[in-house]
Amino acid sequence: MSTALLTDHYELTMLRAALRSGAAFRRATFEVFARALPPGRRFGVVAGSGRLLAALADFRFGPAERAHLTSTGVIDDETADWLADYRFSGDIDGLAEGEPFLPNTPVLVVEGTFAECVLLETLVLSILNHDSAIAAAGARMVLAASGRPLIDMGSRRTHEHAAVAAARAAYLVGFAATSNLEAARQWGVPSTGTAAHAFTLVHQTEREAFTAQVGALGTGTTLLVDTYDTTRGIDTAIDAAGTGLGAIRIDSGDLAQAVVAARAQLDALGATGTRILVSGDLDEHAIARLAHVPASGYGVGTSLVTGSGAPTAGFVYKLVEVDGVPVAKTSLGKVSRGGRKQVLRRHDAAGVATADLVLPAGALLRPGDGEDRPLLRPLVRAGSLVGVGEEADPTSQEGLRRAREHHRAALAALPAAARELSPGAPCLPVITTVPRS
Repeated sequence: MSTALLTDHYELTMLRAALRSGAAFRRATFEVFARALPPGRRFGVVAGSGRLLAALADFRFGPAERAHLTSTGVIDDETADWLADYRFSGDIDGLAEGEPFLPNTPVLVVEGTFAECVLLETLVLSILNHDSAIAAAGARMVLAASGRPLIDMGSRRTHEHAAVAAARAAYLVGFAATSNLEAARQWGVPSTGTAAHAFTLVHQTEREAFTAQVGALGTGTTLLVDTYDTTRGIDTAIDAAGTGLGAIRIDSGDLAQAVVAARAQLDALGATGTRILVSGDLDEHAIARLAHVPASGYGVGTSLVTGSGAPTAGFVYKLVEVDGVPVAKTSLGKVSRGGRKQVLRRHDAAGVATADLVLPAGALLRPGDGEDRPLLRPLVRAGSLVGVGEEADPTSQEGLRRAREHHRAALAALPAAARELSPGAPCLPVITTVPRS
């Protein structure tokens, strides 16, 4: 199915006017960056690049798309004829999926003719803004969990297709599993789930519900014990499943107090190996407050799929160069820096990141005392997806697994301040040697 109409009306009217003026065929460079991080965040995380590249392959204006646009007056016949042969034939560079990013550093660079690049603005921003917001929130939750597994349970709190994208982004930054079966099918994210409160309520008694679940799913299942009374629910769960029960889940009340009490009760019943999973409006701060209790893992829903209060990464898509000449906005509050740029992450001798450097493309850099790692890498050349070293196709399941590994390594190289959940400045300074235009 074509992705060409997943865009804004004005992309097509700009194209129509640019074809008339001749500007459509000028060589253009666009950069994607965030002017700021959400308040208090120490870093962002790039996510969605694999989905974007997959969508780019289907960004075509077939007969149905052109007929709709002409019949509604969005484009004229000349523009429709041009769109009939549209295929992005330019170049795209970008940060690797999973890479932490900082404000005012380009995360994606799109080069080609003005016409072919401007059409991609909305598609690029809608995918990267959504997925990167989820990834940044999820990364903070993973840090707060300190190695305990996290499960994405956000499908019922967002759009059905956004739920799949959210599960992908969460897995990229370290979530262990998702409740979403389409994410499992499409992206290979492990899926999990057992029962909701409705399952208990539809049976005559809690014991009847637990017995049925254990009979169907085995003693390794997870029983939801807080439909009525958690203490009685735990007793009934062990009575129904035995001391080999895999786990219980608690979804309400004072979770810290409930987990401590549940652990003591399970141990007293001989179910010392039964894990305790918790869910219920958790975010990174609630997870951090549970660090001292013996919870075995967390289920997260609303706060994940809404980006933990920041539903967008704040990316913008700005023209920075035309025919090799830098261009920039000078409007108050939105002054930009023209010209194509390169981004390097500087590390000290111990391998810890110390700064991000933003320089004009092609500028020579005096070596530092550590290592400077170029962050922008080729993704598309002459309209075709390119490999990066030995990495997998970023649009594939294997590409997602590689991105997950990259995120883990890149996050580990950030300074300790990056792992703090309290509000603060970005974890690295951004040193820019590109003049404001």
